[in-house]
Amino acid sequence: MFNYVNDNNPIGNVATVFCSTHNHSIPLDPANRHYQEVLDAIIEQGTDCFDCDIPEDLQAAADTKQFNQRLAEYRVATARLAQYIVADGRAEVREMQPTGEQVFNEETMEMEDVMHEVITVTAIEPVEPTVTRMVYSEDDPMAEPVEETIENPVITTDVAERAEAQAVVDATPEEVVAAA
Repeated sequence: MFNYVNDNNPIGNVATVFCSTHNHSIPLDPANRHYQEVLDAIIEQGTDCFDCDIPEDLQAAADTKQFNQRLAEYRVATARLAQYIVADGRAEVREMQPTGEQVFNEETMEMEDVMHEVITVTAIEPVEPTVTRMVYSEDDPMAEPVEETIENPVITTDVAERAEAQAVVDATPEEVVAAA
């Protein structure tokens, strides 16, 4: 449990958080790991982790930390969803880009950039949907192995990661999405 302490001493007001669990005072310094643990406790437990009301500055710091954590998680999740689906592969993308060279166009009487077609996104073939593996009997070590066809583990992992990323995106508050 935490308690906010504002000591009046000869050098001035010194505010700290007292942790009764570990019997130590925690300075209100963002670089202090114990202070970060106080913020984490406020995020996770709210007012239940304090014996008194949570001071506004501590609550604001915890809210800011939680916002930044959610923003980082949202950015990672959207970046994951932006990746190609391994079961589908990815098509090649080409575009025309200037080479830096110019030539004179006699019809328009102007200088024009020389363009060159460039591959901006390489094609990636889809992975095989299934793989075959050999299954050995645990009961009879002398038995012949049996072939088993399963979904490609790369696809299984991709689908699971996408579902997890989508869940993060879906659970992200609008104010965090707007800040991204």
